[in-house]
Amino acid sequence: MVKNIKEILLEARHALKEKNIDEREARLLLAFSLNVSKEELVLKETCTLREYDKFMKSLHKRISGIPYAYIVGHKEFMKLDFEVNKNVLIPREDTEVLVQEVLKLKRKKILDMCTGSGCIAISLAKYLEGSIVDAVDISERALTIAKVNAKKNGVAVNFIKSNLFEEVEEKYDVIVSNPPYIRTEDLDTLQIEVKNEPLKALDGGKTGLYFYQKITREAPKFLKENGLLLFEIGYDQADEVKKIMEKNEFTQIEIIQDLSGNNRVIKGEKS
Repeated sequence: MVKNIKEILLEARHALKEKNIDEREARLLLAFSLNVSKEELVLKETCTLREYDKFMKSLHKRISGIPYAYIVGHKEFMKLDFEVNKNVLIPREDTEVLVQEVLKLKRKKILDMCTGSGCIAISLAKYLEGSIVDAVDISERALTIAKVNAKKNGVAVNFIKSNLFEEVEEKYDVIVSNPPYIRTEDLDTLQIEVKNEPLKALDGGKTGLYFYQKITREAPKFLKENGLLLFEIGYDQADEVKKIMEKNEFTQIEIIQDLSGNNRVIKGEKS
């Protein structure tokens, strides 16, 4: 028994639209289920019942709030492909601003704190020739995924299981971090897709500033002279994070905006 592709897509788009999910994901999910490219899908008119069943399972997962990237198992970031699952946050395009800022510095010894999928550390290792990149996370499961991604993208990154700086021994030119920064009370207001990501990697404590405070306080011991600290920040956190950095004697503090004009990255120099 076969199913008509056009009819399947029509029904799927309608189901996604009812849940305020981008209708274009219907075609992407069907291509994934049929193990073909988007271009090859255009040439197909029918699919088997088994393929249809696989697609419907994927569609139901998406409608229930499972992120698309978790269903297909990967996400593009900095033109590289990263495997993702429920143990790591899905890389966001906004975080590319942070990576680009570090690349501009052309400093070679880098520590990525709270690495998750490894997208920041691996991108820096890939695009910064001669770099030495260490990456820290407290989650063994996250580090397992990060190591897979490093191998997949052909780079060498030294991954360290550590509660922030506890197991770190080196000094660095740059420390970079996209830490958890959502206020605990705001977690319930997140979109259902985001709630299906690891909340531990999102929860920044009561004020959302817990990890900025901890990392900034300890970072000077692990930075070389004139070393730099860079964070991704929430759009409304620039002033507070700047105060934290100033309190810990960082200077030359700069706030960088993303393409939407939102404050996205903050950078400071060890005094």
